[in-house]
Amino acid sequence: MGRILCAWSPNWAIESWRRRNSAAAPEAPPPAFVGEGDRREAGVERDCGAPFALVETVRGVRRLAAVDAAAVALGLYPGQKGTDALALAPDLAVAELEPEADARALTALVDWCVRFSPAAAADPPDGLFLDVSGLAHLWGGEAALVADFKARLARNGLTMRCAVADTPGAAWALAHFGRDGTIVPPGGQAGLLAPLPPAALRLEPQTAAQLERLGLKRLEQLFALPRAPFAKRFGAEALRRLDQALGRAEEALAFRRPPTPWLARLAFAEPVSAPEDLARVAFDVAEKLCARLEREGRGARRFELAFHRLDGCAVPLRIGLSVAGRDPARIARLFAPKLETVDPGFGIEVVTLAAEGVEPIGARQVRLDAARDDGEGLAPLIDRLVNRLGEARVWKAVPVESHVPELAAGRAEPLAPVPPARPWDPEQPRPVRLFRRPEPIEAMAPIPDDPPVQFRWRGRLRRVRRAEGPERIAEEWWKRPIEEAAPSRVRDYYRVEDEDGARYWLFRAGLYEPGQPAKWWLHGLFG
Repeated sequence: MGRILCAWSPNWAIESWRRRNSAAAPEAPPPAFVGEGDRREAGVERDCGAPFALVETVRGVRRLAAVDAAAVALGLYPGQKGTDALALAPDLAVAELEPEADARALTALVDWCVRFSPAAAADPPDGLFLDVSGLAHLWGGEAALVADFKARLARNGLTMRCAVADTPGAAWALAHFGRDGTIVPPGGQAGLLAPLPPAALRLEPQTAAQLERLGLKRLEQLFALPRAPFAKRFGAEALRRLDQALGRAEEALAFRRPPTPWLARLAFAEPVSAPEDLARVAFDVAEKLCARLEREGRGARRFELAFHRLDGCAVPLRIGLSVAGRDPARIARLFAPKLETVDPGFGIEVVTLAAEGVEPIGARQVRLDAARDDGEGLAPLIDRLVNRLGEARVWKAVPVESHVPELAAGRAEPLAPVPPARPWDPEQPRPVRLFRRPEPIEAMAPIPDDPPVQFRWRGRLRRVRRAEGPERIAEEWWKRPIEEAAPSRVRDYYRVEDEDGARYWLFRAGLYEPGQPAKWWLHGLFG
């Protein structure tokens, strides 16, 4: 049975706006709110004790979307008309609601929560879930974990109500309607859910209101109802939410990134920031994770190293391996060039390393006099090149079944096995370097089917000393409508050598037509 922490901010929109605009004053009230004489000049610094609200336009009417504690004390509430609010609080400061920015801030907060759990999920618009199963001992218990979580958020100006339970539904209900910081004992959610209202089940507002009109104002009353009549009267969704809260039905959370069991974490008593310290902790966390991989006979192809700063930002670095591995020194060396890009800010307090693409690998012992395996010897070099240049720039050519030169070779990973294919015909050699696109040339041939005696390429005239051909190559006409096949798509290739000994691969495009000049192209170089 898992353990889920739900965190909910009762005033997320206000607190998120204040974090984004901590150095800016809220805008003056819109003209539609007040008369000309009551407008305040934009840019005037707001009194910290003055009431504040976010506004939005709903069906052409300006209404309050969120209010702070000072505004609540004056009787203001979300959904209230802006004119009514200003009548009650003339000094009310307002700003426009920014739902897209709030959503981005919530996503950033979910990413920040990886220091507490690798499995974090957003609960829009103002909450999140953390799967803290098996993690509480790192803080000395679930209560200490929740206290640390809330304290860190409070230092960043965020107020969260939290609860921990066996199910997301129970944790959500207690965070929103129960006592803040509730820790539900395993299997004990029913007793703590009993006094809560029906809205704690995340029901539709109409369904929750209907239940309360019928006198069902506590969940314990719903627990006692027969299941079939309850589902028939209030819908299958209401019964599903009830079962999810009690743990009778599973609930899948959409985690920000899929939870991986292959994670190592190091927390520091004092923040670190020096480059040599970052390199050292990168090796330490890699050594910790690789020791576990080795115990279970596994290796990984991708690693993500994240440095978590004091200000809540995480700086991720990623590397990949051409073959699955678990050598901490090798992993740390690959991360080393990327450490220059890390801005530690006021210091790094936590570092995590996650492994992806984990697969079984076997330990091998080779003889001392045996030659090293090519793949094993090339892998470190390929890893350095890939992580420095990018995956798209390191590859090897493999044969492909096609008679068209551009399609006869493909790209594959450097150490990938070569797929079976018909070997190239030695009687029809191909150039070592094939141009991405054929380049036009000016060529002169004595008769149409003869090779050229000279050609001009890149401004230089080259005289042909030897030539072989032609080799006629047509398009793959069976892969397109037959009406699109045309003689102009036929090529006659020649292998020619100039007076300097350089060898070229030329072709004439299309069949010979009297009165029409031939079009010649250079497609590749033999050496």
